[in-house]
Amino acid sequence: MKYDVIVIGGGLGGLTAGAKLAREGKKVLLIEQHVQPGGCATTFKRGDYTLEVGLHEMDGPGPKDMKTRIFAELGVTENVEFIKVPEFYRFLSDNIDITVPHDPAQARSALKVAFPAETAGIDAYFEQLLSPKRKDPSGALIPDTSVGEFLDSIIGNEELKLVLLGNLGYFHDDPYTLSLAYYTIAQGSYYTGGASFIKGGSQVLSDHLAGFITSHDGEVKLSHLVTGFTYENGKLTGVTYTSTRGQSDELFTASAEDIVLNAAPANISDWLPESSRPEVQGELGRQRTGASLLTIYFGFKGDLAGIGSKHYSTFVYDRSVRSQSDILKNNSDSFDRRSFTFIDYGRINSGLAPLGKSVGAICCIDYLSDWENLSKSDYKRKKEEVAEIFLFRLDKILPGIVGLIDYYEVGTAATVKRYTLTPGGAVYGFAQVPSKPVFNASVLPSNLHIASAWGKTGGGFSGAIFGGYLCAINVIRARR
Repeated sequence: MKYDVIVIGGGLGGLTAGAKLAREGKKVLLIEQHVQPGGCATTFKRGDYTLEVGLHEMDGPGPKDMKTRIFAELGVTENVEFIKVPEFYRFLSDNIDITVPHDPAQARSALKVAFPAETAGIDAYFEQLLSPKRKDPSGALIPDTSVGEFLDSIIGNEELKLVLLGNLGYFHDDPYTLSLAYYTIAQGSYYTGGASFIKGGSQVLSDHLAGFITSHDGEVKLSHLVTGFTYENGKLTGVTYTSTRGQSDELFTASAEDIVLNAAPANISDWLPESSRPEVQGELGRQRTGASLLTIYFGFKGDLAGIGSKHYSTFVYDRSVRSQSDILKNNSDSFDRRSFTFIDYGRINSGLAPLGKSVGAICCIDYLSDWENLSKSDYKRKKEEVAEIFLFRLDKILPGIVGLIDYYEVGTAATVKRYTLTPGGAVYGFAQVPSKPVFNASVLPSNLHIASAWGKTGGGFSGAIFGGYLCAINVIRARR
């Protein structure tokens, strides 16, 4: 079958690219190996509960947010409801319990009340996020640095630094290897545009984009896995793919002028001509793969407000984390010490549970190395042990919560890898280290385009959406 564009992978980047291309009149085929579209932007049902896989809060969409334009173009605005998240986050440690508002003026005020000796540093932090300077007074470009180094240069109080890094796990696992330039854009967007949750869960957005493709004469093939590329006279002309359902090993082919890759470039390096593989491997060698996440999904038989839950998201830092330099080590520590986030979706009208019930999630940085080389029984046993550890820790913060649990389930880095096929189960693509070299797509065939967290715009919901949309624009311009 002949198409204009084939999209490999149905994550948000691939869905956005496919929807934009279909809107512009391109005949699109999107192939996704899972039974539903979305990648990490999905939900799953367990009894009365709709459990959100990846979305805690998405920045914006605000008036100056590029997503606002994208959502308007792709019919999202009138078909998907965004619920505003009430505050940015609550930060909780042995010594600090503070809630950070989304409004930057209110956030500044709250932080200055808590840390009156750090007024200048707090102002410098928000100036960086809200009005970043790219050049110094002489006109020279300011080199990128790490978030950790930046905070050390403006703030002396280690507890304040930790509060500002409460949601570090949204981006990376270590402040000293996270690009300040990247962090400025990503974190700044939460302060300038607030944040939202998609009512009913992120699957609503993914299903809409998949439906948009099919309503514009495109095709979305779920439960099918791309297995390789086809070539004619040395030019990339299409893909081979097979069904992931049943035992059939029948191989299908489809051809197109352009291929959009909504997957990790490492996954397709063996599909390329042997002569080009060394260059691709060289580009991959310049990159660092980001971390993964562990999530415990909960269905509660009551509203947690009854036991004192007041906050949508609470970032809990372990007592072993006394400074920024402790964060990376803690992210690999035993699970009884690893810092974590608790999300109470019952604090908003999330649409994830029936009246009188609610859902929630615990989330922490995770690595595939925590779960590799375990037998099936050992893997299951370790997941249960980890769940018990976090339930004990959570019950100390919200006494009585364990008695309200109706259902829980653990997802690990291995789970992420299984359902998304990402190396290491990485959820944010390549790590955004200071002055990170962009993956040089010129080493790929000219009609192979990247639209994913592994591209220029990075990971997260916004990064994937931007990457998919910009990829589609580039395809359209190239064909013009």
